[in-house]
Amino acid sequence: MADRVTVIGWDGSPPSDAARAALDAATLVAGTRHHLALPYVPAQAEHIVLGSIDIAARRIAGHRGTAVVLADGDPGFFGVVRALRDPEHGLEIEVIPGVSAVARAFARAGMPWDDARVVVATSRTLRRAVNVCRSYPKVAVLTAPGAGPAEVALLLAGVHRTFVICEALGTEQEQISVLTSDKVADHIWRDPNVVLVVGGSTSAPGIAALGAAPLPAPGSAVARPGAGGWIAGRDPGFPGPVRGWALPASEYGGDVPAHVRAVQLARLGPRTGDLVWDIGSADGAVAVEAARFGAAVIAVDRDADACDWITATARRSGVQVQVVHGTAPQALEDLPEPDVVRIGCADAAVVAACAARRPERIVASAATRDAAEAVDRALTEGGYTVERMLLQSVELGSGWDERDRSTDFVLCGTRR
Repeated sequence: MADRVTVIGWDGSPPSDAARAALDAATLVAGTRHHLALPYVPAQAEHIVLGSIDIAARRIAGHRGTAVVLADGDPGFFGVVRALRDPEHGLEIEVIPGVSAVARAFARAGMPWDDARVVVATSRTLRRAVNVCRSYPKVAVLTAPGAGPAEVALLLAGVHRTFVICEALGTEQEQISVLTSDKVADHIWRDPNVVLVVGGSTSAPGIAALGAAPLPAPGSAVARPGAGGWIAGRDPGFPGPVRGWALPASEYGGDVPAHVRAVQLARLGPRTGDLVWDIGSADGAVAVEAARFGAAVIAVDRDADACDWITATARRSGVQVQVVHGTAPQALEDLPEPDVVRIGCADAAVVAACAARRPERIVASAATRDAAEAVDRALTEGGYTVERMLLQSVELGSGWDERDRSTDFVLCGTRR
């Protein structure tokens, strides 16, 4: 095993005294080709070009001497440290971090980032990363080939955001571009890069030195100077106007009983990275509460007034909800693929159209048994295992008198 392994984060600045001492003593240096070409790397040491981290870690573990691993920025932040510390390799490492690419990107933009979400976009995680950009107003995206700014912008179609695209940070080729999301796909970008995706609030001119699109205005919901939180990556809708979820229908101006909404949300299980379709959204209660759980939400309704109401409710609740005015199933054809779907109207044709998109779960409610059975058949024929519930509730007055009694069928289909 190597006598000592030091991981050094390189951010374009000269190495610290500790980093230089580790490099001078190194008998093995691992890094990408541009790392190994740095003038600080001893020529007499064995060089390993990093491809597979696991293969490099095994070679380091078998090396007799002092090893250094070079990585960009902070190697403990979505970097090589996690892989090198895998118990399989048995490596004890020392880390000398540089400035992370995310910290440098936000510094270039002149924005705080304690309230930002950070995601990694690869060909495997791209869709979920984009969903985070839909649901949060400030996201840093660490990109990869095939999952860069253009791909993120294309999947965000219909959602307006401002992109701060940071290429070759910390190098002589550094380039910062600020564009609205509809213009990003018109350009070719160098990989990899860091993309700040911000928006969802009032904008004003910003970063004049960079030119291009405006960033969120000081004092807006996205950029609140001095409005510090206590935890990094603030949740959507927090602090919201009220505590809890499955709030009374009166909070949203609708008439769907809170207990029905509670069951629907429990079965949907919306979470960060998911995309929820709320079809027949009506008062927007399910859409808003799903967004408060961190999911991206598209609310669909055929009533224009309802769409305006949903938009206002989402804004009041501090969450991001994309609202689509149209009639299902036709309005669903161009929407991105959902993870879970809630259908507010018991329409078998809509259920069948949703099942054809293969979300993990579909939840629907019905007022009558005939309507519930039609939904049941559509879910079963679509390849879903169906859970059937009959929910009954009685609202009591201050004198324990019955004020309102409701009966609702709820069906939850789980993809087989």
